[in-house]
Amino acid sequence: MRDATIVDIVRTPRGKGKPGGALSGVHPQELLAGVLVELQKRVGFDPGEVADVLTGCANAVGDHGDNVARLSALAAGWPLTVPGLTMNRACGSGQQAVNSAAMMVASGQADVVVASGVELMSRYPAATRPTLDAGNERLRERYPLIPQGISADLIATLGGFSRADVDAYAAESQRRAAEAIVEGRFAGSMVPVTGPDGATLLDREELPRATTAEALAALKPSFEALGTLVLDGYERSFDAMARQVYPQIDAVTHVHHAGNSSGLADGAAAVLVARAGVARERGWRPRARVVATATAGADPVIMLTAPGPAAEQCVRRAGMTMGDIDLFEVNEAFAAVVLRFAQDTGVGLDRVNVNGGAIALGHPIGASGPILLATLLDELERRDLSTGLVTMCTGGGMATATIIERV
Repeated sequence: MRDATIVDIVRTPRGKGKPGGALSGVHPQELLAGVLVELQKRVGFDPGEVADVLTGCANAVGDHGDNVARLSALAAGWPLTVPGLTMNRACGSGQQAVNSAAMMVASGQADVVVASGVELMSRYPAATRPTLDAGNERLRERYPLIPQGISADLIATLGGFSRADVDAYAAESQRRAAEAIVEGRFAGSMVPVTGPDGATLLDREELPRATTAEALAALKPSFEALGTLVLDGYERSFDAMARQVYPQIDAVTHVHHAGNSSGLADGAAAVLVARAGVARERGWRPRARVVATATAGADPVIMLTAPGPAAEQCVRRAGMTMGDIDLFEVNEAFAAVVLRFAQDTGVGLDRVNVNGGAIALGHPIGASGPILLATLLDELERRDLSTGLVTMCTGGGMATATIIERV
């Protein structure tokens, strides 16, 4: 096996994932093409050497469709010989692209691969189906899937996380993110987005806003009413479906709302993954190597509990322990997801999401994995630490994990 190194990472700021957000008028192909071009400029590589462009995109429909990976490489002006593959592992799509690129390089199937992710939540129509079962009634009989927000509330109910607990976590995410922005901690990998005329569209994180646990406490739970609904084609409410699988609870305690859940965001990121020997030959200076990767599955009803198992699998594969990891990035899909990760693994929150997370900064689904890797690597360098781990829960009850080590 050969070392797969991360030569560099380039990513956009995260824009508000709603109409009127700073990036909402940008075509996804153009947003991703922009970071591909910036990555090429930074490293100085010949794009003709790229064996493949792997792109995570969780909702590859509409203007995200028709293989956004290939079309973005063409939009970047890269040679026609560079292929592209769009990948979907829900929220972990972009991280899976990085993991798969590392596998290609480590196995000897490629020397240079670009892993990337893109998603502009502002450009999607409103969801018409609240669950992730694709309307399969027979599957629903076996696994009564519920909306992710109710899954998060189920995690809180089972884990004993109160409304005060999740609000306190969310307020701390906002505080850490604000501090990181003031100190320029995201500057290493972030590049501004410009329009066709060269005007700057966005050069900063657009979502963060100051808040307190007291202010968050005034917000109404977002999924309480949804939990009581019985939709057409369903035999029972979503809360009743949750109790069907977890009969040890009397009721689902609804604690999540917009302030302690990930914000909708737009963004893109790209990572140059190369064989260590090739990087040396080209005069590139890799920033890190990929130590290990993992993917785990868990109950698809509670859906969001696999980050702990994925991280544990990843550290075992690396011959490490959780104590060997300096910093963790655990995607803040909902506050209870991170609290459950800490509960499952014993990892202290002082090592987790030290610069805030998606609650404050937003979650551009397919792009979040590479963006979290960029955040982690920038912070390892800033603190002169060595090793970090990224993990993300995904729809369908899965999680991705990656361990990187600075070189």
